[in-house]
Amino acid sequence: MEDEAEIYDGIRAQFPLAFGKQQKSQTSLEAIHNATRRSTAGAAASTASNSSNKTNEALPSLSSSSKAWLDSLRNSKSLNPNPNDSVIGPPRPPPGPVPDEDDEDVMVGPPPPPPGSGEDDDNDVMIGPPRPPVGPSSDSEEDEEENRYRIPISNEIVLKGHTKIVSALAIDHSGSRVLSGSFDYTVRMFDFQGMNSRLQSFRQLEPFEGHQVRNLSWSPTSDRFLCVTGSAQAKIYDRDGLTLGEFVKGDMYIRDLKNTKGHVSGLTCGEWHPKTKETILTSSEDGSLRIWDVNDFKSQKQVIKPKLARPGRIPVTTCAWDREGKCIAGGIGDGSIQIWTLKPGWGSRPDIYIEKSHSDDITGLKFSSDGRTLLSRSFDGSLKVWDLRQIKAPLKVFDDLPNNYAQTNIAFSPDEQLFLTGTSVEKESTVGGLLCFYDCSKLELVQRVGISPCSVVQCAWHPRLNQIFATSGDKSQGGTHILYDPALSERGALVCVARAPRKKSVDDFEAPLVIHNPHALPLFRDQPSRKRQREKILKDPVKSHKPELPITGPGHGGRVGSTKGSLLTQYLLKQGGMIKETWMEEDPREAILKYADVAAKDPKFIAPAYAETQPEPVFAKSDSEDEEK
Repeated sequence: MEDEAEIYDGIRAQFPLAFGKQQKSQTSLEAIHNATRRSTAGAAASTASNSSNKTNEALPSLSSSSKAWLDSLRNSKSLNPNPNDSVIGPPRPPPGPVPDEDDEDVMVGPPPPPPGSGEDDDNDVMIGPPRPPVGPSSDSEEDEEENRYRIPISNEIVLKGHTKIVSALAIDHSGSRVLSGSFDYTVRMFDFQGMNSRLQSFRQLEPFEGHQVRNLSWSPTSDRFLCVTGSAQAKIYDRDGLTLGEFVKGDMYIRDLKNTKGHVSGLTCGEWHPKTKETILTSSEDGSLRIWDVNDFKSQKQVIKPKLARPGRIPVTTCAWDREGKCIAGGIGDGSIQIWTLKPGWGSRPDIYIEKSHSDDITGLKFSSDGRTLLSRSFDGSLKVWDLRQIKAPLKVFDDLPNNYAQTNIAFSPDEQLFLTGTSVEKESTVGGLLCFYDCSKLELVQRVGISPCSVVQCAWHPRLNQIFATSGDKSQGGTHILYDPALSERGALVCVARAPRKKSVDDFEAPLVIHNPHALPLFRDQPSRKRQREKILKDPVKSHKPELPITGPGHGGRVGSTKGSLLTQYLLKQGGMIKETWMEEDPREAILKYADVAAKDPKFIAPAYAETQPEPVFAKSDSEDEEK
């Protein structure tokens, strides 16, 4: 074997290195992640301090990233006005007695500790290098703050494909499949395991023609998902996008909603039970919430009618389960939040009723894992934190969060240290859509991250992947932004970004198959080519039934025209006087009577047919002469 290897190396040395089959150069993961790195990852995420002024000055956005970067540089310069005084690396050893030049005992190793009062004490002997000098450092505090929350926002990819804003988002519990629904009436399905760096969806659905997709929710086992549209009927699909069923629509002419078998108006929200895979909750514009069994699409299990100040139908704008599936929360159109506890014999009377919680429609509700805290998001541009043990007033109100979409939600981080929500873009605003992160314990703003020039609607922080999802868009485009950190995140976006698309080769070409069957029936027989014969028929005016072209001049011989003549010969005959048009000057009666004698002497049409059988006319003689006598 060694001799063969030597022979091969000797022969291979006679050829250039570029000869023969070369190995494909693989792009390193570092280069791939550098390509997806956010340009505003360091500057766009600012740490919020206790003072509101500092928070407003350091707000990140797509347009202020450069400004934030320059401000950070100025702050670092102001902290160290003298560059010579800045200490880089370990501190200098303390000054001591200078050894003589003749002394050959050169000190090896770290310097001895500085003399102190506890030098004689054996317990105070310091081992190792000296401690760094203790002093205030704002940079270290910011780093500690960022490391404490560990928000994965260094890299970003975008799942595109929708032509309007993405209003619904759902990630299965394993983190392998992502669903995105849009105002363009479609749902796109993305699979991280089968997707390459082109980030294309593997399936597109249109649940209900002409109705916007308003919410998507996976089952606890991730084998089915719920699709809620603007129609009155929710649909259930399997994991591959095949329709499993559609819930029934109720009778709109029945006044009492408890007597209808389903919703009678458009749906607003829907969510799968977090523990039971057969139970689904939906809310509608007809003013009711309904609990369904996925095994029975013909009728609901329970109808919940919210408490109202006066009788009527006020839409339920959103709904949510708690973490254990024992409580239901509903946001009512009158601004109230109502919570029902599932227990034996429970009815429509809410256990918790928060009146006038918001001044406008509620777009999102979210329970904490312990079930004691509730977050609410509304059209009034606020986010409120409620303690369900004390519902008289919210614990905290966060304002200046513009919201223009009824699907804007709230999400918790996996450890529930943070909660986040998106903001919409206003007409006169210069800041794009933001993701705002808040501390759950301190109830203060932590970071604002610029996501897109368009509005941010739905957001989610997946616990297994440790990646943040945010949907955005406007009237002409829509996409799902995925924020991740290669050092903190797992799978998900890391898998598909590192997978390059397969290059097309010559072997991929497939010629269209043509089946020749000469003995088939005439209906299935291949017709021979008759191209020349068809061209010849088209040139023949009789066979092609070509109509006569209209005359563009005054007519002649029964044909109507508009000019002096359409043909050259006709024009020349008129100019030479051979064709005289005198019909304009003749009397029509005289022109007809001049043929009367000829018709009587030499009949051509009617008289010859009856020449042999026609009797001679016998006219009665006039009696006028006899009467006169």
